[in-house]
Amino acid sequence: MRSSGRAALWRRLGLLALLAVAATPAAASGAGEQQWIDPWAPPAAREAAEQTGAQSSIPTLGDRGFEPILRAIASYEQIARQGGWGRIPDGEPLEEGVRDDRVALIRKHLIATGDMVEASGDLHLFDQRLAEGLRHFQMRHGLRPNGLADHATVAAMNVPVAARLRQLEVNLQRLNKVTAKLARRYVFVNIAGQEVEAVENGRVVLRKRVIVGKEDRQTPEYSSRIESVTLNPYWNVPQSIAVKDLLPKIKADPRFLERMGIRVLKWSDGAEQEVSATRVDWSSPSVTSRYRLRQDPSRLNSLGTVKINFPNPYSVYLHDTPVKSLFSRGERNFSSGCVRVEGVRDLAAWLLAGTGNWNRARIDAAISGGEPLDAALSAPVPIHMLYLTAWVSSDGVVNFRSDVYRRDAKESALPD
Repeated sequence: MRSSGRAALWRRLGLLALLAVAATPAAASGAGEQQWIDPWAPPAAREAAEQTGAQSSIPTLGDRGFEPILRAIASYEQIARQGGWGRIPDGEPLEEGVRDDRVALIRKHLIATGDMVEASGDLHLFDQRLAEGLRHFQMRHGLRPNGLADHATVAAMNVPVAARLRQLEVNLQRLNKVTAKLARRYVFVNIAGQEVEAVENGRVVLRKRVIVGKEDRQTPEYSSRIESVTLNPYWNVPQSIAVKDLLPKIKADPRFLERMGIRVLKWSDGAEQEVSATRVDWSSPSVTSRYRLRQDPSRLNSLGTVKINFPNPYSVYLHDTPVKSLFSRGERNFSSGCVRVEGVRDLAAWLLAGTGNWNRARIDAAISGGEPLDAALSAPVPIHMLYLTAWVSSDGVVNFRSDVYRRDAKESALPD
């Protein structure tokens, strides 16, 4: 985008003066409901669970999250004026102790972006300082911080500075849409960052990992108000998931539904009645339109033990999951649009604070009882679901994430 367009926006926001604060980069550091997961299937391979960003009390949204991204734009503009960074040839992963011509290029990139400080020595030797710089780069890009120059890390380093600038500008626009709407208490889901924040009085009191929708079942951007929390929920299986995910399993194993605690329901004589799965012709093309599937509350329930409800046209919500291993992945876009929350009972306790005598102990006791229970919040709590592929943490570290939904490319960076 033209620089005149950026300046026009900043003047409108009254924040143009902030751009002089940081001239160099920081040197320190069509959605449906959630995807069916069969808890009896072999567990997915685990990846190291590493923190991917500073765990501060500064919210991502709001002025304190908005102003730093303006300073980051100024920093990356200066990098562009200085020639940006060169492309690093891909090849075998590099590790500490090796000598390679590519090491000098990696070193130059990390110094340019502030991930390491320039120092004397053998430019082609992969030393400890370079490994530490790579870990810092990997953490702020949501990569596994292994200190290796692997294929994913090199690919992230080869994104041109112009593309990173555009990414910052697109996300500046997104932040500006919700900054003025923030209440005293609110929940923020960063879809691309795959985290949720519970914010109260301008401070993050809870930050958790989340699993969001995969590319063909995307989690939508939406703002609403959380009204209730359901403990030990039923799962009413959406037709799309019944057709794509469950029907093949049912055909392969007639006892699958019984094993998973899923009932088959059909309207008959003005009421919904349960039907034996063995009496249904599952090969019929219209079978999923004539029958409804509902999973009973249990340890196998696909929603886990907690469901957080808010009005929206997409039939999405926040919820628990019986399969915890996916939270350890670096990229966590595996659902069918809903948002699975790690440690969701903590979030439920925060939402229900001030509602009767609800607390974490009572939530645990109610879940142990096994009976479905709806708890209405004493006052609705706003929720903002936003797709941020770039933001700045409280210590000035510029974070980038993959544009897994390809939304950045579809949006104009800033109006001219």
